[in-house]
Amino acid sequence: MQRITTFLWFDGNAEEAVNFYTSVFKGSKILETSRYGEAGPGPKGSVMVIKFELDGQELLALNGGPAFKFTEAISLVVNCKNQEEVDYYWEKLSAGGKEVECGWLKDKFGLFWQVTPTILGELLRDKDPARRERVMKAMMQMIKLDADALQRAADGK
Repeated sequence: MQRITTFLWFDGNAEEAVNFYTSVFKGSKILETSRYGEAGPGPKGSVMVIKFELDGQELLALNGGPAFKFTEAISLVVNCKNQEEVDYYWEKLSAGGKEVECGWLKDKFGLFWQVTPTILGELLRDKDPARRERVMKAMMQMIKLDADALQRAADGK
């Protein structure tokens, strides 16, 4: 059992969102679905909670109603081993949503994601402060992150 699980609140479209997310991340699946009964508060038989797995990570999605919305204060990070993965996840997750900045996007359900090449973390931990500074400046100018451009910035090119 996973000790800590992300719990996502949706306004009636949890099932649509989960189907979308599991289609984007290969090897993902729906694990369990529970439905509202007579006591509600949702319509009887409608989806209440879906337990699903994205790339090995369990999450829960609730059809909780309109009371709460996603904000930038919480985001899911997709660690990408190369630019091909960045491009794939960026295209899929931003479709119908909004590209923000610095590798952040808001998907069509309002959930925020950071699509990040793993090289970014490596470059930002470089022992040379001048390299780190160049990488940070380059990243701050980007919408979708570009791994090669980040590396060039680190190298001073």
